[in-house]
Parts: sequence; C-alpha cells; structure tokens
Amino acid sequence: MRQAAKKSRYERGRSEEDRLLLLMKAGDQEAFRSLYELTAKSIYSYALSILKHPQDAEEVMQDTYLSAWNQVGQYKDEGKPMAWLLTIARNLCYMRLRRQKDHPQVSYEELEEETPGELCARIEMAPEKQVLLEALSELSEEERKIVLLHDAGQMKHREIADYMNYPLSTVLSKYHRAMKKLQKVLTV
Repeated sequence: MRQAAKKSRYERGRSEEDRLLLLMKAGDQEAFRSLYELTAKSIYSYALSILKHPQDAEEVMQDTYLSAWNQVGQYKDEGKPMAWLLTIARNLCYMRLRRQKDHPQVSYEELEEETPGELCARIEMAPEKQVLLEALSELSEEERKIVLLHDAGQMKHREIADYMNYPLSTVLSKYHRAMKKLQKVLTV
C-alpha cells in the first residue's frame, strides 16, 4: 500500500513531457505524436533563434523528433525532457551551421559570373574539368541552372523551385533528367 502511495506521488510529480517520453520508450507512437504537438513550437522557436532561417529551423525541428524517437532508449529519466529535446535540437543546429560554413550557398547570379574553370573548381572535379564543361553544355539552360544551383550552389530543391517559380516536382524531374544526361555523356 505504501509503495502505491509513493508511486502515485512520484507519477504526479512528472511533467507531461516526461510521461510521454516514458511511453515512447515502450514504443507508444501516440505518445510520440502528443509529445510533438506539445513541444514543437518551442523546438522550432529555439532552432529558429540559432539558425535565423525558417526552412532550416523547420527541418531541424523535424530531425529533432526523429532523433528523439530513435534515441528515446538513451533518455535518462531525470525529469528534464525539454532539456533533452533542446540539446538534440541544439546539436542538430550546430551541425547544420558547420555544414553551411563548409559549403556556403551561392546564388545563380554569382555562378553565372564565374568562369567555367571556377565552376569546375567549385564542383571539385579538377582533373575532369574539360569533360565536365562539355557535359554541362549538353544540358538545356534550365537543366544546367538547376544542376548548378543544387550541386555547386548547395541549394535545396525546394529553394530552387521557389527561386525559379516552378513546382517542386518539376525541379526534381528536371534535375534527375539532367543527371541521367550527364551520366550518359560522362560514361561514353
């Protein structure tokens, strides 16, 4: 009887987030959904405060919950579930910032101003520069633009679609078609 009383006081002292994480450990997907609904705005706001870009913050927020689901077994029941989620989000934000620092995004206008040699250096295919230039010349202007924005400019397909005023599906199909053309030209 005493244990039951202690347990209920212990359970009452838990936050809702903590309770949901414990249910997630048991594989409860509904608890995962509830945790997301309860904490998503906070995680998004935190990521946005670090990244300063709404799309990046949205992606980090989603990655945070995927990581939380995959790592829920490592969660230590210390009554600080938001701190745990925010630590995951912070780490993902800093990883993204490091990646962006290593691969700065470049606008299409900047890419157009570069010489073909500079473009090849950006894509890091130094020995095959001439072959790459010839292969790129086989693409239509739209295809070349999409490939360069994605591969050399490090833009996401969604960003390219917004920039070019195309549906995302159009950008994806043109990109894949262009990559097949390049593969065909480069393997001949």
